[in-house]
Amino acid sequence: QVQLVESGGGLVQPGGSLRLSCAASGFTFSIWAMDWYRQAPGKQRDLVASITSKGVPNYADAVKDRFTISRDNTKNMLYLQMNSLRPEDTAVYYCHIKRSQHYWGQGTQVTVSS
Repeated sequence: QVQLVESGGGLVQPGGSLRLSCAASGFTFSIWAMDWYRQAPGKQRDLVASITSKGVPNYADAVKDRFTISRDNTKNMLYLQMNSLRPEDTAVYYCHIKRSQHYWGQGTQVTVSS
């Protein structure tokens, strides 16, 4: 079965960096587009970044030029490098794939605060 396991979240000061990872299993990772979403308290879950199976990225305007999505198809891993973090980036970050249905990881908390 599809499994997505995120890691790498934590507490960071404004202007800092974090790298999130997502370990994928249970499907042929290399042929599917993958996404990162985030959900702040009391808000809807929003798309942060997507990457095609060939590695072409796309970003939400709020994170463009600060975040970088990447993947390693040899390791079935998805990454999100987050730089110049702001308090408004505070959220639970989720790894996601849509096949016949939506699959989500358990999420990893990112808190940006001084």
